[in-house]
Amino acid sequence: MTKRRKFIYNGILLTAVGLAMRGVQLLFGAYISRTVGAEGIGLNTLVMTVYSFAVTFATSGISLTVTRLTASAIGEGRAEDSSRILRAAALYALAFSSIATLALLSLSSAIGEMLLSDVRTVASLRILALSLIPAAMSSVIAGYFVGVRRVSLNATVQVLGQVFKVIFTVAMLSRASSLGISYALGALALGGTLTEVLCFAVAAIELILDRRRQKKAKGADIGAVASMAFPLGISAYIRSALVSLEHSLIPRRLTGRGESSSEALSSYGYLHGMALPLILYPLTPLTSFSGLLVPEFAETSAEGNIGRMERLASEALNTTLSYASCVAVFIFFFAEELGYTVYGSFDAGYYISMLAPVIPIMYLDHVTDSILKGIGEHIYSMWVNIADACLSVLLVYVLIPLMGIAGYAAVIIGMESFNFLLSFVRLKKRIRFRIKPVESVLIPLLCASLAARLTDLLFISAGSGTTVLLLIMKLAFALAAFLGMRVLLTEPLRLLGGRLSRTALGKGRARHFPK
Repeated sequence: MTKRRKFIYNGILLTAVGLAMRGVQLLFGAYISRTVGAEGIGLNTLVMTVYSFAVTFATSGISLTVTRLTASAIGEGRAEDSSRILRAAALYALAFSSIATLALLSLSSAIGEMLLSDVRTVASLRILALSLIPAAMSSVIAGYFVGVRRVSLNATVQVLGQVFKVIFTVAMLSRASSLGISYALGALALGGTLTEVLCFAVAAIELILDRRRQKKAKGADIGAVASMAFPLGISAYIRSALVSLEHSLIPRRLTGRGESSSEALSSYGYLHGMALPLILYPLTPLTSFSGLLVPEFAETSAEGNIGRMERLASEALNTTLSYASCVAVFIFFFAEELGYTVYGSFDAGYYISMLAPVIPIMYLDHVTDSILKGIGEHIYSMWVNIADACLSVLLVYVLIPLMGIAGYAAVIIGMESFNFLLSFVRLKKRIRFRIKPVESVLIPLLCASLAARLTDLLFISAGSGTTVLLLIMKLAFALAAFLGMRVLLTEPLRLLGGRLSRTALGKGRARHFPK
């Protein structure tokens, strides 16, 4: 199998698994939001921001490090070195995750009472602390499987993990939700912890079976692993700490402008716990392929194949722009129905429409960041992410008292644009890629807008309510109309764009070189 075919095969496999998993997560999130309410979602989101920081410390950049080092070793003809990389990474992850576990167990009361300002979060933090060691070790194994291009093994773990999580959480939440929000939060945390333990067990078995067929080298390359992972870890600590601070500030600044604690948590839950996950759901295909871009660019860079890097970057960025432009239009047009159908809330639809315009920037930044990591620009990405997090905290503090929860939406949009601009400029300096604005932006936006409008007119004339089946029918029709219009309009618009470019070029030449 050629490199391109293997890349596409792995990407499609991860996309199929990712879409299925994200779909289940979205429906699972809708079930949780209906069970615990917007306030419960807001509290759980606060808990997860602290847990995210703990996971960041526990993993300390190890997954990306294993992926890059393994891919580079393969590209340089040193495939047997992967065993040394794995041993060193496992020791590194075990050390940091043990420290993170002890720290979260001992500080959970202080964090819940002082940082999150709600004692109902303490028990959940303690339960989640027990998942940090298995999560870190799973991260090592996942990084290795991506690096050696055996993503089907990762996909198996992800699917089983999602199945475990739904079964465990639904079983416990159905009993705990009637006892109050604190018990419901504990059930969510326990479901997550049990899932991490079982996922690590499955991943470890897969790794043992896989390594039996591979060449092995003695020793552990601690120096190479630590020299790359630790800088990544430091940047991740700072950014994750700032993000945790940012999210803890949001309910406080909302209550500071006159909202009750319940109202503040509900607004936060609508935007961050409901709208944002739905905005990120269509990112799944790009997440799958961009994750594969890291080892692809790392290996190609090690080989010194500049031309292939330029072709890969151009194709990845133009495909992302085209896809994201279409997604942004559809989500904006159908935001109200999506919010009500998925979450049973028109308020959620309002926040979905508020975030829809930033989708192209958000998605393109995700792919750009993956390419930068693949070519060794992870330190630059580190500083961009830290600057992003610092500005986010400052803007949350300033804007929310003035604008309410809309101020947080403005922060998301502004900081995504800031992060993307810096990353895009950096990538342009390293790789000569080409963006096609007519084919990748203008045509998808025009075709998606016409398709969405035609769908609205058709279903309004036919009479409509808001049901899951009706929404699926609308989205399916809109997608079919978009594809049809794209086929019909692409060639005429491309010719028009080329004619305009040649006309402008001719005029420019006439000015500078008169006959």
